[in-house]
Amino acid sequence: MEQRNQTVMKLAQTAILAALCYVSFTYLQIKIPMPGGDATSLHIGNAFCVLGALLLGGWYGGLAGAIGMGFADIMDPIYITGAPKTFLLKLCIGLITGLVAHRIAKIGESSDKAYVAKWSTIAAIAGLGFNVVADPIVGYFYKMYILGQPQQMAEVLAKWSTATTFVNAVVSVILVSVLYNAVRPILLRSGLMAGTSGHARPTA
Repeated sequence: MEQRNQTVMKLAQTAILAALCYVSFTYLQIKIPMPGGDATSLHIGNAFCVLGALLLGGWYGGLAGAIGMGFADIMDPIYITGAPKTFLLKLCIGLITGLVAHRIAKIGESSDKAYVAKWSTIAAIAGLGFNVVADPIVGYFYKMYILGQPQQMAEVLAKWSTATTFVNAVVSVILVSVLYNAVRPILLRSGLMAGTSGHARPTA
């Protein structure tokens, strides 16, 4: 029964984080128009994907980002063609962040605030660093071979994507580091921490 309750809590929190991904990407972005009717943007949607991976584990965080921002793409006529790419990349961000945070560092089992703060930041950098590299590369091939855009246009879009993705990553790492280390003790004390381990307790 306890395992079932944990799963239900994780799914509920995943839904909340997916909604935050959607809202932050849709309403808090700075859209930059590009040639051919395309666009790139500055946004903090990835921060909530990473936050989900730190709080709930890689799969749940990745799904929150993939569903939230994938749906945001579908609802935007400019981004709709990129929705499959978005779903894949956001899922990978969550999985990589979760791998570092929970499989390698096992932050869910630690009550050492300094250790958790350090490894949550490292995990965020790993997940978002992957995206800085993968987003323009995957986007380049996706636009050229799937969407049929000319090579020169795909190259221009990839270069702009590299710049905006890097800025997004830096801002998101800072935001996640603050949010996670502020929210985690509150969730632990309230019994709402449905992450990969329920054994850690906040230190005084």
